Amino acid sequence: MATPQFHPLRIREVRPETADAVTVSFEVPDALREAYRFTQGQFVTLKTHLDGEETRRSYSICVGVTDYDRDGELRIGIKRVRGGRFSNFAFDTLRPGHEIDVMTPDGRFFTHLNADLSRSYLAFSGGSGITPVLAIIKTTLEMEPTSRFTLVYGNRSVDAIMFAEELEDLKNRFMSRFSLYHVLSDDLQEVDLFNGVLDQDKCAAFLRTLVPAAEIDEAFICGPAPMMDAAEAALEAAGVPPGKVHVERFGTPLPQAGVAQVAIPDDMPAADLELVIDGKTRRLRLPYEGISVLDVGLKAGLALPYACKGGVCCTCRARVLEGEVRMEKNYTLEQREIDDGFVLTCQCHPVSSRVVVSYDER
Repeated sequence: MATPQFHPLRIREVRPETADAVTVSFEVPDALREAYRFTQGQFVTLKTHLDGEETRRSYSICVGVTDYDRDGELRIGIKRVRGGRFSNFAFDTLRPGHEIDVMTPDGRFFTHLNADLSRSYLAFSGGSGITPVLAIIKTTLEMEPTSRFTLVYGNRSVDAIMFAEELEDLKNRFMSRFSLYHVLSDDLQEVDLFNGVLDQDKCAAFLRTLVPAAEIDEAFICGPAPMMDAAEAALEAAGVPPGKVHVERFGTPLPQAGVAQVAIPDDMPAADLELVIDGKTRRLRLPYEGISVLDVGLKAGLALPYACKGGVCCTCRARVLEGEVRMEKNYTLEQREIDDGFVLTCQCHPVSSRVVVSYDER
């Protein structure tokens, strides 16, 4: 897996979706078409400087793989967040013709597709969590011509539904293979199942009636944290194996994704750290507490990959070749990866006196 890299991309279009959500598309030069080729469900990270501070934010790609293959369309969805520095900057500043640094696609919120298979997919989504799910649905329906997909999508009201027209178009285009159910908390609908919020009981009701759990081959969950926890619990209680459930957590509170301003006094207890990236090794000191492997490397001027710094995105994934570390948080690595020595460097602190970490074995 190649190390993600930033490139300046020109904005092609900014399109309103709802009162507080837009999509932004980018012009991808021919020379970078392969670098920005993505798998459905992945995201890109945008980087800019706000008030003199480097700021990064990851946004999911909302177009299908076939859309990109056909005309090079790379589009993301951005929802304005109250108090959100980057989302408000994006709404107020980004316009067609502007350039912004965009990291090449990353993320693991997908399953590999096979045109010869006929599978049944389910997605529970809420709010802007529909962004990666839309790309997954579009790509799956096009690349697996006999598979079926069911989307249960929760929002406050009809006017808050992102990609409403695209979802209806997909429903009309794939009438026999795509089922769409809107669950609204504020707008009353005739069927009681479609009213309220996507809590565990509501998700369980869908699994008992319209989407029998025994028929699910793969499930996807993306939305606000309480909704994701509820959907995951409902799927587990219904007997869907955890290995078939894919979760994309964007609602976890994240620290500011900048370079930590932490001094490292010479007398501070620290381990010997070797960081390997692009075949080169850098020797550094890594305090046992406070500052992470990632931040030590960034402070030393290394161009290490990262996005969220909250243990969510997996962009900073690397492998421990020697020594031992502990991770504070992990929302994305699977146990088999941890057993193989992979870590999230934004969450890592040394346990042993010497640690060797390689970004070349991501």
